[in-house]
Amino acid sequence: MTRLGFIGTGTITAAMVRGLKASLLADWPIVLSPRNATLAAELAETFVGVAIAADNQAVIDGSDMVFLAVRPQVAEGVLRPLQFRDGQNVVSLIAGVSCDTITAWTGAQQVTRAVPLPFVETRADVTPIYPPQADVANVFDALGKALPVADLHAFDAYAATSALMGTYFGLLETAADWMVQQGLNGAEAKSYLASLFGNLGDVLRHDARTLPDLRAAHSTRGGLNEQLFTQFAAAGGSAALTQGLASVFQRVAGAAK
Repeated sequence: MTRLGFIGTGTITAAMVRGLKASLLADWPIVLSPRNATLAAELAETFVGVAIAADNQAVIDGSDMVFLAVRPQVAEGVLRPLQFRDGQNVVSLIAGVSCDTITAWTGAQQVTRAVPLPFVETRADVTPIYPPQADVANVFDALGKALPVADLHAFDAYAATSALMGTYFGLLETAADWMVQQGLNGAEAKSYLASLFGNLGDVLRHDARTLPDLRAAHSTRGGLNEQLFTQFAAAGGSAALTQGLASVFQRVAGAAK
């Protein structure tokens, strides 16, 4: 049994705690930092085996594996005063901060980076981890599936691609707004799009064909789907998405140096 500690109690920490307490690791003790006292108290009151530490150092002292879940802007100030034990597993969820930087701030020698998304709460996430580490992979396998990544460039690419969530919902928002302009009810437009994209997500998960093949299979030659994608690409939609991903990658990779 491994004791898990979280420094930073925000959205991702809460999602991980809820997911872990519904997983095969439900009996593992969890200790939370007192930051965001309301959320920490809610988690401690809801789940057996979740406690709130007096401070961040107490999280470290009471844990075998420590997850760092603080904002990059404040991370150095939060972490530098803390003392980690030799051999203690440290898992950084801090975007754009390298393992070497975490080691420089904390003295921890066993540092792994991970990019969990909110879907860990339902144990449906695929979480890239770098470098591969069996104990850390065990935790994220309980939250869906761990994706061990041996190459830093590839890990940063996964991290950049995770930034698509807002764009995904923004695309649906644009489509729903257009539907409302055509006189449709907003709630009904959302419901229709949820069904459409939910079913497309199922196709993507279960159909082994390549993405170009799936696009072709869902686009009759000369049909409406082909027309819309062709115009989207011609108007710069595909190029804008590629440029956006490249920009986020540069931010992630550049900050991590």
